[in-house]
Order: sequence, then structure tokens, then C-alpha cells
Amino acid sequence: MTRPFKILGVQQIAIGGPSKDRLRTLWVDMFGLEITGNFKSERENVDEDITAMGKGPFKVEVDLMQPLDPEKKPAVHTTPLNHVGLWVDDLPKAVEWLSANGVRFAPGGIRKGAAGFDITFLHPKGNEEFPIGGEGVLIELVQAPPEVVDAFAKLAG
Repeated sequence: MTRPFKILGVQQIAIGGPSKDRLRTLWVDMFGLEITGNFKSERENVDEDITAMGKGPFKVEVDLMQPLDPEKKPAVHTTPLNHVGLWVDDLPKAVEWLSANGVRFAPGGIRKGAAGFDITFLHPKGNEEFPIGGEGVLIELVQAPPEVVDAFAKLAG
């Protein structure tokens, strides 16, 4: 089985809670991560601080999320480890190949994510038509920019 894409590494982890203040106390004040941006979306019901560890192409985001409205969906605060984001070298090819091989994607297709990269999500659960899901984990695939693809290629030798 030949895959027309590569998963390169972890791009982000997203952590949800009722309040970003408590999340910032741990991740920013205690661990020393830097806040690099903010993202708000009514459609996604999220108010998010984007923090980072590492530098350059090996930087990993830790997104600290709270809901805009705790009564609405998606409920970004009800699963503390909300999702894991993975760098991929060719997102369209990955989606095409994975779909053809039974992987279920969440609604929304490929779109711009909070950090400005093209993204899509694997559904946490498979179904009859697409039996392969994230086994309970929401997984974000993130199109790696050329410098990240090159850095991982150099690291791999």
C-alpha cells in the first residue's frame, strides 16, 4: 500500500476548559509557553489563545480553548484534550487517499484553520460508509508549509 503523502509530526494539541484563565496559569505562567495569537469563531463556538513551544519548523502549538457559549455546540470545553493536529505534506492527496480507504472525515472539508494553514478533521468515530475514525480522538490534519516539509525531510536524512 503506497501512500501519496506523509504525516510529518505534531503541529498542535488543543486543550479545552470552561475558562482560558486557568489553562493559561499552567501553560503560560508555569510552563513558560508564549502566547502567539488569538482566535474567535462564533461558528466553532471558540475563544482560543494560541501558545507555542519550540521554534521554527519544529514549533508545536498548544491551543487553549474556552467556549463562547457553554450551552452551544461544539462544546470545546467538555473534552479537555480536544484534538491533536498533525502536519501533513500534501493535504489534498491525504484526504483523497484516506477517504478512498475508508477514513471518515468530519463535516467542513478542507478550510483555513486558526493559524492560517489549510486543515481538515478526521471524525472521532467511523460509520458504516467510512469505518475508520479517530477511535474517539478528533484528529486535525494540517497542511505543512514548504519550510516545515523541508525541515522534516532534512531531519529524516
